[in-house]
Amino acid sequence: MRIVTRLIAMNRGRQLGKQFREIERQIRALPKRSRARLGTMALREIGQASRSDFPHLYGTPPEERYLPWGQGTDIGLARARSDNAEVAMRGIALWLAVAYHETKNTPHPSIKPHHRDLMRLLRELKEDHRADPIREWTQAAAAA
Repeated sequence: MRIVTRLIAMNRGRQLGKQFREIERQIRALPKRSRARLGTMALREIGQASRSDFPHLYGTPPEERYLPWGQGTDIGLARARSDNAEVAMRGIALWLAVAYHETKNTPHPSIKPHHRDLMRLLRELKEDHRADPIREWTQAAAAA
């Protein structure tokens, strides 16, 4: 059984890596202002997922709860490929949230590097959010 579990984890790690590279390319193609907004959206999605019973299955239909992994990353990736910018941003945020919860505290060595890469990308989005000049301007205007 351990061999089967390892094979499933290796396959999932390969799939997550491929999806991560595509999501990362899409994020890098976004303007800086959109990346700042995406960081906020991703944080909100991660919070909503953490409040669900099974955070790693966030975005998965309830009748498919007993699969080895959820469909949230697949749904998020499909939405991220949309021509509509808002749908694409929401899809990226969903993918980031589900992948975060799926890779967090994993015992599988083939999935751990994906969590580190994901945390690096989330940190970059957070830095983009902090450096957003519009955000600083609105806070200064509110203080006046």
